[in-house]
Amino acid sequence: MRIVGGKFKGRDLTSPNDFRVRPTAEEVRARLLAALDGDVQGARVLDLFAGTGALGLEAISRGALSADFVEFRPASLHALKANVAALGLRRETRIFKRDAIPFAEALGADSYDVAFADPPYGSKILDRVLEAWRQRRFARVFAVEHDPAHALPAGATRLTFPEACVTIYRL
Repeated sequence: MRIVGGKFKGRDLTSPNDFRVRPTAEEVRARLLAALDGDVQGARVLDLFAGTGALGLEAISRGALSADFVEFRPASLHALKANVAALGLRRETRIFKRDAIPFAEALGADSYDVAFADPPYGSKILDRVLEAWRQRRFARVFAVEHDPAHALPAGATRLTFPEACVTIYRL
């Protein structure tokens, strides 16, 4: 796995040795970040269910000002910290060892410019974090990766891939 665009293009990322982690595919990240090109420049980014941090790191590579990562699994945290260190981004990032749902529910309006969420497929966790965003509007752009079969509220841009979908909500 590697960064696919921006100043860190081609740099390898460490992945955890954990079967539960499903890093966002390079093709998905490339299309998603292309769709958010104007939104990412100078943005404060939130990466919920961060895993390796690929989404937030990709955003920084493409011009985001900073990224906060929320993850609680030890193997993922280890990989995430290794990736931040390898790219020399300690000053531009913060890592929160927390459950993403209560973290999102505690945020105020406009805490971030862009937020990403990539929760486990096939769970209702996505519905809960989306509801937190709808109630608090903690970011002006909220992009969620999900199983193509997962039904989400209308009124958003949807990017479809063979094994994944990304739905982008905007204020």
